[in-house]
Order: sequence, then structure tokens, then C-alpha cells
Amino acid sequence: MSKQELPVIDQDTAAEGCRPGLLSAPLDEDQAAVLAKVFKALGDPVRLRLLSMIASRAGGEVCVCDLTPAFDLSQPTISHHLKLLREAGLIASERRGTWVYYRLLPEMTDRLAGILTRPAALVVPEPAA
Repeated sequence: MSKQELPVIDQDTAAEGCRPGLLSAPLDEDQAAVLAKVFKALGDPVRLRLLSMIASRAGGEVCVCDLTPAFDLSQPTISHHLKLLREAGLIASERRGTWVYYRLLPEMTDRLAGILTRPAALVVPEPAA
């Protein structure tokens, strides 16, 4: 495992399109460790806003030069937050000249959605009024 990328959760199962949800099967220790790092990265309001700004950007990517002015923080602080999101596997970056461009990695957000989604069999309909 590199310092910049977290391992993929259950690669074989994900490749088959069958991901166990959190409520359908317990996480093993490795899965829980990976998810804890991702949730820790998302647990900061600045990082959550940065991820939202990147994910909602038309064209799918945004320059760090467009992200920094939205915050009352220094450029190095913003870069640190972006680094943590990148290390959690939520975003990717590409240097172009003096600027760095960021894009969402939908594989991780899709994986999170799949893990947090309750299986249909566990959804109990509310009684009619």
C-alpha cells in the first residue's frame, strides 16, 4: 500500500457488482480501517466543502486556484486538506504547469453509498395512516 492510496475495499466482490452493505454483513478489520480513514477525511467541514466543490464542478475538475478563494484559509492549509482527501481515495490530482487540478474519484463515493445503503429486505415500510 502506498502512502497516497488506500486499498480498495473487497476488490473481488466490487468487481462482480455485489458489494455487501454495512447492514447486510459485518465489516472485517481491514475494511473498517479503510472506511475509518475515509470518514475521518470527510469529518472536517473544510474537507467536506472542498469535496462538494470538486464533485459539483462542471467539467469534472477544478483548479486549486479556484478553490482557495472560497475559504478564509491559506493556500498551504487548503493544499493540506486536499492532500488528506487524496490520500483517502476520494479525489485525484494532476499538476499542469504551476497549478494542480482536482477531480472526484466516484469509485470511492459509490463504494461508500453501497456500504451505507440498507438492503431492500431490511427496509420496513411505514404503516399507512
